[in-house]
Amino acid sequence: MPYVKIEVTREGVTRQQKQQLIAGVTKLITDVLDKDPNLTHVVIQEIELDDWGFAGEQVSVLREKGITAQKK
Repeated sequence: MPYVKIEVTREGVTRQQKQQLIAGVTKLITDVLDKDPNLTHVVIQEIELDDWGFAGEQVSVLREKGITAQKK
């Protein structure tokens, strides 16, 4: 029974995007590990920007500086 936890910053991930993540991860687990998709659990947790940091800074501060995770 696979369990996958996805953590993202709380920055407007839509219901549709979450559904795409759940479906995509479930398919990947099924294809790669040959696991039953009906027994695959995917959890998405949104983290507040002040509660996530990297490079020694809170993400909220990095966003204020114009630093984002968007693909260039």
